[in-house]
Amino acid sequence: MRIKINGKAEEIEAKTVLELLRAKEIEPQMVSVELNSTIVDREAYSTTSLNEGDRLEFLFFMGGGEGRQS
Repeated sequence: MRIKINGKAEEIEAKTVLELLRAKEIEPQMVSVELNSTIVDREAYSTTSLNEGDRLEFLFFMGGGEGRQS
């Protein structure tokens, strides 16, 4: 099926959000997923179905910064 991931059209075989994350080798705990403008609860990744034309955004958690207090 064809969906958009972070604005880019892709052909996928995954049926659920979790299957897609595994196929892309993305750790589920390191990303938030927005499906058609709605944030998906992490606990629902395995039961949230993907459909033709869906729009997904992967929001990755980043560490960093200097961590200094002024």
